[in-house]
Order: sequence, then structure tokens, then C-alpha cells
Amino acid sequence: MIEVHNLTKVFTSGTYSLEVLKGIDLTVRKGEVLAIEGPSGSGKSTLLGLLAGFDSPTSGSIRIDGEEITGLDEDQLAILRGRKLGFVFQSYNLIPTLTAEENVLLPMELRGDVPRSLERARELLAAVGLESRASHYPAQLSGGEQQRVALARAFACSPSLLLADEPTGNLDSATGNLVLEMLLQLNRSNGATLVIVTHDPALSGLTNRVIRLRDGRIVDECMPQHPA
Repeated sequence: MIEVHNLTKVFTSGTYSLEVLKGIDLTVRKGEVLAIEGPSGSGKSTLLGLLAGFDSPTSGSIRIDGEEITGLDEDQLAILRGRKLGFVFQSYNLIPTLTAEENVLLPMELRGDVPRSLERARELLAAVGLESRASHYPAQLSGGEQQRVALARAFACSPSLLLADEPTGNLDSATGNLVLEMLLQLNRSNGATLVIVTHDPALSGLTNRVIRLRDGRIVDECMPQHPA
């Protein structure tokens, strides 16, 4: 599903430059659940953003489901996201002028070919326990509720690849467990590939593989030992 070769990212400001990613090579199989760990500043979120096409690498190659994305323009990337990719932000990134229901509807409306869009949006909000909050705006929702809306929005177009940046990082344990279960259910039911940046050992322990970044490089990789 994902093939990354010799990926670098350098941020430059005036005469100052910072190399955040230093030659990342990574392959993620279809249907795999991968956790990315590492200390702050190791490049985890930068890597995830590049995989989503939110930014361009300084050099290197990214292929999503066989398609090279590093040369695509924004319109082409938007089509790719609509067809294949969902993203869950740590900071929720809901549109403040839209209700919870409208936020979940948005990716389906942008895609334009999702049947039963309104019904699906309501089903997704019910699945995250927010059917009674559908008409509320983000400012009227708690942080945990906003994250659940963001999760429902990410699931809206049944993505084959879902990228999540610290999806349980700002949540209480009960809400975090709900979000985690929904992520894993997407993998089980649809065979979706999940790539999750996390500091949560409970989440990492349920994945197929964990890679660890430090100073812009992959320094370790392991397969969690799942309970029998």
C-alpha cells in the first residue's frame, strides 16, 4: 500500500535549515496496522503529513497503492484522498462553521459519488455515540467529542488507507479506547491499512508492527507480542 524510498525533508528559513527526515525507507503492506513511535522532534508527524500529501518532500519517492504522489498537484492529491485516504488529526481540524453532521458529510460531498451520504453520516455519528450531537458546532463539543467527529469524518468514504496522528493523545481512557476500537474495526471489516503515530503503548501493542524514529531516521522495528 505504501512504498517510501530515501525520503528527506528539510525546512529552511533564511540561512537556517533543519533536516527533519534523513533518508527514510519504508514499506507498508495492504491491510497492515503500523505504529510509528519516537520522541518529540523525531519526524513522526512530518512523515505522516508527507504520506498524506499535505507537504512535499525535499527528495525521495512516495508511492500509495502503486501511484507516485510526489509529483501530483493539489487537485490530483485531493482526488487521491477522496478515493483512498482518510486522516485523523491530533488537533481535530473540524470546520468551526459546520455542524458535526456537516463535517462528516463534507468529504462525501467533495467526492460527489457516495450513495446515501446523509444516512451514512448519521450512522457514523451514531457509531461514535454522537447521534444526539449531530446539530452541534465544534465549539459546543468537548475535545473527546470533537475527536470522535473527526474519526467519523475520516471513515466517511471508507478509505483503504487511514493515517492517524496521535488519535488518542488528548482523550480520556474511555474515549481513547472507543477511538482505538473503531480504528481496528475499520481494519478488520474493510481490510484498511492503518498508519498511526502514537505514544500510547496500549495502541502500539495491538498493531502488526512498530517502527521507531529518532532524529529523522528509523532506528528500530519490532512485531508486538499479542495476547493469545
